[in-house]
Amino acid sequence: MTSEANSQETDALARNRRKVVQGRVKSAKMDKTVIVQTIRYVRHPKYGKFLRRYSRFYVDDPNREAKQGDLVEIMETRPLSKLKRWRLVKVVERSERAEEFTISEPSADVAAAIKSGK
Repeated sequence: MTSEANSQETDALARNRRKVVQGRVKSAKMDKTVIVQTIRYVRHPKYGKFLRRYSRFYVDDPNREAKQGDLVEIMETRPLSKLKRWRLVKVVERSERAEEFTISEPSADVAAAIKSGK
C-alpha cells in the first residue's frame, strides 16, 4: 500500500513541476486556441545592452475565456495538436481594449441602411 501511495504522490509532484508562464494574448481568432506572446530580456554578450526576445505559444483555451490583449497565465501540458503544448490556467488581467476587438451585431441604423441599399 505504501508504494502505491508514494507513486501517486510522486505523480502529483511531477504535475506541479510543469512550467508556468505569463504573457499577453496576441491572437484569439482561432477556435479554442489563442496565441500568447512572452517577453524575456537577454543581455548582449559584448555591449551589455538588454535586448527583448519574444516567444509565441499556441495555447488551448477550451472555454474561450481569453481575449486579445489579456494578460494570461499558461501551463505546459502534453501535446494537444501539432503546435499546441500549453493550456490556459487563468486570465490574470483583462485588457481595457478587449471590447474593441470583439465582433458585435450591427446597429439598427446600419442594418436598415444595408437593407435599403444605401
